[in-house]
Amino acid sequence: GFEHMQADNGGAVYLRLSTRTLEQPERQMTPELGAQIVAGGYWLVPPAPGAELAVVYSGAVAPEARAGHAKVCQDIPGAGLLAVTSADRLHAGWLAAGRGAEPGAPSHAEQLLAPLAPDAGLVTLIDGHPTALDWLGSVAGQRVVALGVERFGQSGDIVDLYREYGIDADAVVDAAAAAALRRVRG
Repeated sequence: GFEHMQADNGGAVYLRLSTRTLEQPERQMTPELGAQIVAGGYWLVPPAPGAELAVVYSGAVAPEARAGHAKVCQDIPGAGLLAVTSADRLHAGWLAAGRGAEPGAPSHAEQLLAPLAPDAGLVTLIDGHPTALDWLGSVAGQRVVALGVERFGQSGDIVDLYREYGIDADAVVDAAAAAALRRVRG
C-alpha cells in the first residue's frame, strides 16, 4: 500500500478496519496469486468452465460467503467463489482497459469472469453498500443479485445484524436461487 501511494502513477489506499477476526484461507502464495490479489481479486474456488453462478464477496463477510457458497454448490455444482480484495483497483483496471490503456488486453475483471457462462448469475456480498460490487455485471453482461447494507444505525451482534441486513449465508442461498430463476426466465 505504501509503495502504491508513493509511486508516480500511484494513488490513495483505502484501509477498512474491522473488529472481527477473520481466518485467512489456506492457499499457496504464488507470484500469479499475489498479482491477482493486488489487481483486485482472485478465485478462492474457481468456477467450472461455463458455470452458471458465482458468489462474489469482499471484506469481513468472507465466512458468510464461504458458508453460503458451500450450500449453493449442493444445488449448483461448479459455482465459483470470487474474493474481491479491492473493488477500487478491480474497477479502475476495467475502466482503463475500456479506455484503451492496453489495446486488446482484457482487464483483470474480464479475465476473472471469463470462465463463467455468458448468462451466469453473480451474487455479490459486501458489508457495505451493494453498489460497490454490482458493477461487475457490466463487465460481461451477467445478471447480478447484489447483497449489502443499504441502511445504517442498528446495533447488535454480527449474526443478528447480518441476518437483519440480508448479508448472511442464508441470504446468499436465497440470492443464488433468485439468480438461477432469472437465468431460467431468460
